[in-house]
Amino acid sequence: MIDTILKIVVLALIGSLIGWITNILALKLIFRPLKAIRIPLLGINFQGVIPKRKEEIALSIGQTVEKELIKAEDILGTLISDEKIDQSLSTLKIRIREIIDDRMSKYLILSNFKSSVIKYVDKIIDSEGKEYIKDIVDNISSQTAEEVQISKIIEERINSFELEKIEEIILKITKKELRYIEIIGALLGLFIGLIQGLIVIII
Repeated sequence: MIDTILKIVVLALIGSLIGWITNILALKLIFRPLKAIRIPLLGINFQGVIPKRKEEIALSIGQTVEKELIKAEDILGTLISDEKIDQSLSTLKIRIREIIDDRMSKYLILSNFKSSVIKYVDKIIDSEGKEYIKDIVDNISSQTAEEVQISKIIEERINSFELEKIEEIILKITKKELRYIEIIGALLGLFIGLIQGLIVIII
């Protein structure tokens, strides 16, 4: 009885060890080897998935980010908010008042109309200023979208990274998740080992 239990325990531990090591190796092979290694007998080059497909991955990430997450218009739209437009209009009013005051004060005849002109300009800015600025922003956004390709910027930035840097970034982000995968591999191996032990007993 003790021998049987010992066999089951040993098989379970071996299965757990195999599952754990297998998952660790599988995760390592995503990044390693960084440079292609030629296997003479098979006549093929062996390289980690990410190093081998670095350019494809960079292109895919860039296109996905631009298509699904963020566009040039979105960035500009965030920078030019209603609050910032209102602040800009207030600054514009002050500046225009200073200019009108400076120019019209030089002429006695015009100085009498200074207050009316300032009120008229303020009224125009209040009624049409925001829409006018929004039109300008929309035009700039359209031009920026054509000239600035976020996907291209991201692609070039990723391709400029050393492979070790890419590995470091990915491992830093997914460290906890990768650890879970290793543990799951050990648990699955343990379960398979137990099943094998039970099969051995039954047979």
